[in-house]
Order: sequence, then structure tokens, then C-alpha cells
Amino acid sequence: MLSSYLHFYTGGAEPFRYLTAADRYLINLPMFHIGGCGILNYMLMIGGSIAIVESFETAKFWSVIKQTEATSVTLLGVMATFLLKQPPAPTDRGHGLKTAILVPLAEDAKELSRRFGCEIYSGFNMTEISSPLLTDVNPGPIGSCGRPRKGIEARLVDQNDCEVAPGSIGELILRADRPWAMNHGYLGNPEATARAWRNGWFHTGDAFRVDEHGNFFFVDRMKDAIRRRGENISSFEVETEVCAHPAVKEAAAVAVPSEHGEDEVLVAISLAPGAELDPADLIGFLIPRMAHFMVPRYVRIVDVLPRTPTQKVEKHLIRAEGIAPGTFDREKAGISVKRERIGAAKSA
Repeated sequence: MLSSYLHFYTGGAEPFRYLTAADRYLINLPMFHIGGCGILNYMLMIGGSIAIVESFETAKFWSVIKQTEATSVTLLGVMATFLLKQPPAPTDRGHGLKTAILVPLAEDAKELSRRFGCEIYSGFNMTEISSPLLTDVNPGPIGSCGRPRKGIEARLVDQNDCEVAPGSIGELILRADRPWAMNHGYLGNPEATARAWRNGWFHTGDAFRVDEHGNFFFVDRMKDAIRRRGENISSFEVETEVCAHPAVKEAAAVAVPSEHGEDEVLVAISLAPGAELDPADLIGFLIPRMAHFMVPRYVRIVDVLPRTPTQKVEKHLIRAEGIAPGTFDREKAGISVKRERIGAAKSA
């Protein structure tokens, strides 16, 4: 990717004004990630300091925060969930952490703030762009990535780059009012550059929706969306509900082939330390929490989900493995999930 110094400046020095020269940022993400090199550059710009660790480790997190005297950190994906599912301990307070960027802004954000005594922010960013969506402190509603910051235009469009109707899901595309404020292409790959920057807007490849207040909500990576029997399903929303179960440590929802055509939903999960879970009980937990067509057909329990160095789940590996031996099939178990009619009489 081709980036300018102004790109890094625009993505850090302007959006995150709550950080000052007195802050120290704990970097627990790789340096090829915007949460690594981008944060490093930003703290240098404002005269702050950094502490670098090799990786995020749940059990050592708070001792590292205290030892390094870090005041701010980025928590991606399940990092926050891992911390909250640890037993309460004296290290929950007195550590010095003041602020955290939490992505995504899940249901447990308020609990994270209350338990650990730090303020929460969220947003949406990629290495290619420059922190275009940001929230206020301790934000709501849950799941929001915030609103476009000053200097950014954001649109949601269909496959023809035509703007979708309000409330509909579309691909997020962006442009900035400052030249060189975002990437200017992919090195040695003019075709990819042309695709990403077509019509003068950067195409993120991410599906979003916007509420009536202008808050943007991440729905899914376009490539990870699941289509089941005529319904489009967000793997992100499925994973959020599955992870709400106290026995679940992490989850990944993917599409697998169906004998009826299109897709079925498979969710791979790992369990919290010491927890046990009957997949049928998980299905019972999910039925009242989500639309009938979203409830996974298959559940696979694994020791750990495959992850990249930036803690993103490698879903392509889960999809490739498919319905592996030992995968629970709720239909074979006799658990049928059907649409409920509002006001329909219930059988005795």
C-alpha cells in the first residue's frame, strides 16, 4: 500500500484529541497494522510515549499496563471479552489505564468501563484510510462506530455505486477533503488500486447501515456475509449473540453449503476457561435472541480459533474445514426453528 506522511498525520493527530503528551499508549498489535505503526507515529507527533509488547495476553494484561504505566490502549475483537471473562481481581483497579479504543463497541462496553475504571471510545478504521468514523466518550448506541469526523465524506452504496435507501445496507465508501489524507493505491497492483478508488471514492469492502441519528453501524465484511434461504445474514451479528453466552469465549460464523442451495450457518466456538456447553443448550439460548433464519444449524466446539497476528479470525480456514467430524447439527438433533407469526395462537 502507498501512504504519505500526511495520511498518518490525518488519521491520528486530528481525530484522537483526548490523548496528550502526558499519555503513554500500550501497543499490543503488530507494526504492519494501523494499531501499531499508526499509533506509534501519532504519539511521536504529540510528544507522548509508547510501550510495546509482543502480543496481547489476557492473563498478563493488567500487570503489563501497571508495569509500563500505560494510560491508553486499543482492544480489538475479543480482547475486551477475554478480559471481562477473567475472574474479578485486585488488579481490576489501580492500574493507571484511563482510556481504551474498543472495536467493536459490544454490549460489554459499559461493563468494561465500570469494572476497570476507564473511558471508552470506538470507531472504524483501516490501514488504507484515516480514522473516518469516531464516537464520543462512553458512546452509545451499542454497536455504533460513530459518525464521520470533520473532513470526511461517507456514503453507503450498492454494487453500481448508487446510494442505498435510508436504513438499507450498503458498502461504505469514503473520501477526504485534504489531498493525500488516505492511501493512494496498492504498490505494483494498478488493477486493485483502480477497483478500490473507482469513481473517486475509496471502497472499503465493508457493509454498513446508518440509523436516523446518523450513527454508522458495521454489518459485515462483504465477503463474509451469509445468504440463507433468501435472507442476508451478518456473521458479525451472529457472533455477537453467540458470545453473549457466558460459557463462550469466542465465536466465528461462516457459510457452509446447504443441500437446499445457498448457505447454512456454521458457528465455531471456543469455551471460557473451565466452562462446558451442550450445543443444543446454545441453540436454545439463541432462539429468542435472533431472527429464526439467523440461528446456526451447525455448532463446532474447538480449543482455539485460528487467528492472524492482529487477532482477526482466519475464517477462510474454518470455511475450508466445513462440517468436520464432531460438528453438531441441530436439524439432525430434531431442533427446528421456524418463523413465529405475531399474534398467532399457541398450541396447548
